[in-house]
Amino acid sequence: MDILEQSYTFGDSPLREDPTLLTTERDFYIFGGHIAQSLSPRLQNLMFSARGVPWHFSLCQTTNPDDFSTKLHDGRCLGASITMPNKVTFATRLDAQTDEAKVIGAVNTGFVRRQNGQKKWIGTNTDCVGIREAVLARFPDAASQTRGRPAMILGAGGAARSAVYALWRWFGVSEIYVVNRLKLEVDALKESFDKTVTLRYVSSLDEVAKLELPQIIIGTVPDLPPQDADEIRCRAILDAVLGRDRDNAKRIVVDMCYMPSPQTALYNTAAANGWRVVSGTEVVARVCIAQHILWMEKDVEESTVQKLMAVVEESVGASRKPNTPAHPAAKL
Repeated sequence: MDILEQSYTFGDSPLREDPTLLTTERDFYIFGGHIAQSLSPRLQNLMFSARGVPWHFSLCQTTNPDDFSTKLHDGRCLGASITMPNKVTFATRLDAQTDEAKVIGAVNTGFVRRQNGQKKWIGTNTDCVGIREAVLARFPDAASQTRGRPAMILGAGGAARSAVYALWRWFGVSEIYVVNRLKLEVDALKESFDKTVTLRYVSSLDEVAKLELPQIIIGTVPDLPPQDADEIRCRAILDAVLGRDRDNAKRIVVDMCYMPSPQTALYNTAAANGWRVVSGTEVVARVCIAQHILWMEKDVEESTVQKLMAVVEESVGASRKPNTPAHPAAKL
C-alpha cells in the first residue's frame, strides 16, 4: 500500500469534500528548534507554485506544543512538517498515527483527513520514505545489493529510528551495526525494534576488523567536529570502516545531515574512499515530495521533480558524476 492510499484509511479527502481549498490561501509550516537554514520552504513552495495553488509553506521556529496546536487548528493550516526536537513531543497533539510513525516512535508529517465531517490530524513519518527514495533514485540496484548484507547507522536518535525502519522494511539488511557515543541510547533503540531487526552496538575500534563490511551506511548526527572521548571514538570507528576496503564501488553512504553544508565530513570521507554517496539534501527533497503527495493528494510530475533536484544540485555543488541516472518522477 503506498502512502497516499494508506492515508485514506484514516478518513476521506478534505480536497474532495471542499474543492475551494484548492483556490483559497492555505498555510503549511515546518516546526522545529533551529530551522533558519531549512531547505523545506523553498522546495515545498516550488511544488505549490507548479500546481498553481495559492498555498504557502513557511517556518515556525518553536519547541512549544501549544504553538503547534494553535497553528494546526487556526482554520487555515492544511499540513505540517515536524523536525527536531519536536518529532516525539508534538506527536501527542495529533489525532492518530500511521503504522510507520508508531514503529519508528516519531512523526515528521501531519496531514488532514475527514471523519464523519470532522477534521482529523494524522501523523506519519516520511523520513523513512525519503531515505528509500533518495537511495533508489540515485542507485536503482541498491535494494538487490543490500539484501541479506549488514548495514550501519551513525547515531541512535529520532533520525536513526527512521533509518533502521527503512533498512529493515525496504532494503532487507541482515543486521544493523550501530555506532553511537552512548550505549544507553542504543539499548533503547534495540528495545523499540525488538523482533524486527538485529541491531549490534559497535563500541570499539578493535571490532571493525572482525565485522563484515556494511553495504550501506546512514549518518544521522550533526556534522560537528568530535569533542569528547566518546565522539572521537565514534569518528575513529566510522573512518576505519570507510577506509578498510578500497573496493567500495557498490557500497553506499547516506548522510541525512545537510547543514551547514551538504558536503559533510562523512560525505567527503566516503567519497574519497570510493563509496557511492547520497547527500542529506537529496533525502530532504524526497521527504518533501512524500509530504506534498499527502497534502496535494497527487503524485509530483517529473518536470517538477527535476526542478527540485536542480535546487539540490545547487546546494551540494558539482559532485555528481556525468553518467549519474536522471531522477525519476515521484510515485510514492
